[in-house]
Amino acid sequence: MQKVIDTIKPKLAEALEHLKREVASLRTGRATPALVEDLEVDYYGAKQHLKTLAAISVPEPRQIMISPWDKGAMEPIQKAIQQSNLGMNPIADSNGIRLVLPALNEERRKELIKLLSQKLEDGRIAIRKIREEAMKELDRVERDKQISKDDHFRGKGEIQKLVDETNKKTDDMGAQKEKEIMTV
Repeated sequence: MQKVIDTIKPKLAEALEHLKREVASLRTGRATPALVEDLEVDYYGAKQHLKTLAAISVPEPRQIMISPWDKGAMEPIQKAIQQSNLGMNPIADSNGIRLVLPALNEERRKELIKLLSQKLEDGRIAIRKIREEAMKELDRVERDKQISKDDHFRGKGEIQKLVDETNKKTDDMGAQKEKEIMTV
């Protein structure tokens, strides 16, 4: 029973960490490197994440500065930004590429809330799948007479407790991000 519970913990933590990265990539009123760092850039015929090609900084609250390590990467980076759904136009100068975040209007904020809700639901689905796998494993172990019925029910309770804690963290993360998005 403990073995099944020990295998579910890292899976839940991994799902929560993935969800954090997904939620961080959503745009709020403030600039953050997470908006662009995982953008895929076609550089020398291979797709690479922007964070591997350039230094990303936030010199002002509504501006992102991208400084490529290789100046030859500036054009592919600009192209990747323009093709993304960020809604920003890159400005190139001798130091690198600047992205100025326009103010969010009410309609765009509502779209971002819908997108956030979708990402949170995807996270909850992943958590439910992990719970289902753990419950099936627990059932199998009990069926094979490796644990008693009492341990089986206790294990199910512990698994549900872990899942509930993870769902609570997910909800808190969503509420915090929604507050950030709606802050003018």
